[in-house]
Amino acid sequence: MNAGYEYREEVGAEAAGRTVLAWLARRYRHSTEAVWRERIATGEVRLDGQPALAMDVLRPGQSLVWTRPPWEEPAVPLAFAILYRDAHLLAVAKPRGLPSIPNGGFLEHTLLFRVRRLHPEAVPMHRLGRGTSGLFLFARTDGARRAVAAAWRAGRVEKEYRALVRGVPATPSFTVDVPIGLVPHPRLGQVHAASTGGKTAVSHVRVLAVRDGQAVVAVSIPPGRPHQIRIHRAAAGHPLVGDPLYVEGGVPGPDPGLPGEGGYRLHAQRLVLAHPATGHRLELECAPPPELRGQSHPHALSNGRPPVDEC
Repeated sequence: MNAGYEYREEVGAEAAGRTVLAWLARRYRHSTEAVWRERIATGEVRLDGQPALAMDVLRPGQSLVWTRPPWEEPAVPLAFAILYRDAHLLAVAKPRGLPSIPNGGFLEHTLLFRVRRLHPEAVPMHRLGRGTSGLFLFARTDGARRAVAAAWRAGRVEKEYRALVRGVPATPSFTVDVPIGLVPHPRLGQVHAASTGGKTAVSHVRVLAVRDGQAVVAVSIPPGRPHQIRIHRAAAGHPLVGDPLYVEGGVPGPDPGLPGEGGYRLHAQRLVLAHPATGHRLELECAPPPELRGQSHPHALSNGRPPVDEC
């Protein structure tokens, strides 16, 4: 059992005018209205510090808190390797199946929680899907966080992934520029997918190996959108092998899974950026698993050094 958690929010324009029950059932769709009614009745929900009633009408600026009791989290891989560490940055290898940050039923069984047991100051600079393995970058100082975030927004961070896709692309290298936006999802309300009205997104793809009707590809992206590689590979007619959500066209299938469900093979292999303190070029790499190795692949190196620690 974990220690439980308090979900806090300040009532905004979207929630204002709704009842406590209606808002919580709308905001947290993982639980039914009946479950939320019971939680409110048992005192788990407080409004401006007082026990809330289901039919209390929310006003802008109020404090709404759900105190979730301790719960048993699903079992996931918890070990990670430290690939690079200095006074400013920390890069680790995230295992496939471990969520990056707290979400849904995961709190302590997350990469962020495990890393902060060693480095409480660590701030995640990006996200990887639960089913994605590989390189994950943290900032260890506020200055590093600001510098890396600015570089990320400006497109000065190079990112390369490996993926296993269905079918064999017709050309050895190509670019996908399908816009990505929110589309309907039967269980979540909305999810990111290919959308003509979405935001600009670009992925550069190289085929590295072909075997058994599948292909290992390298995908480079500038500042990305949520689930961009999964969406773009599906939009190009080659969804990731085992992807429970996206089908050809880059949209959810007829009976779509959830974004956090695994089954697909995707690995964050490489990050290149200017070091936030020195300005020097910093190349970070994490070796792909065997099924994602192509004609050639780098060893797990960080500036020519092996991983410095195992956790």
